[in-house]
Amino acid sequence: MIIYDLSCDNDHKFEGWFRSSDDFEQQLHAHQIICPQCDSEVVRRIPSAVAISSNAGNQRELAASPAGTSGSTALMPVGIQAMALYRQLVDAIVANSEDVGQSFAEEARKIYYSEAPERPIRGQASADECEELRNEGIQILSLPAVKEEDLN
Repeated sequence: MIIYDLSCDNDHKFEGWFRSSDDFEQQLHAHQIICPQCDSEVVRRIPSAVAISSNAGNQRELAASPAGTSGSTALMPVGIQAMALYRQLVDAIVANSEDVGQSFAEEARKIYYSEAPERPIRGQASADECEELRNEGIQILSLPAVKEEDLN
């Protein structure tokens, strides 16, 4: 998976996730990449703040190379940027899900087996409960418990 920093002709910045640089190029030329803020189809890659390149012995370098260059590059958020991204993820989950607290495993099973209405839920579950859910084929996302003050 490759994550590119993108910008539209109105200078709105956003990111796109692609299977490969060829996948990005194909979608770009087919006008399948649009700005989420203004729906502009005029999109370009912009330099990323941080990249880790396997061709440079995993040294950090600016990712200002043009699309389609050879080599494997993964964009990696660091420090404050990583915490800000994590905060956005947590905020989105909280805003779009129901808190079922300690009943998470039980409620997830009810939803999976159509005994309760399908809806996004969040809550707490032990490592054993999470493993049991996964073994039953129930897809869940486990997030580490981070102190609120560490996210600011």
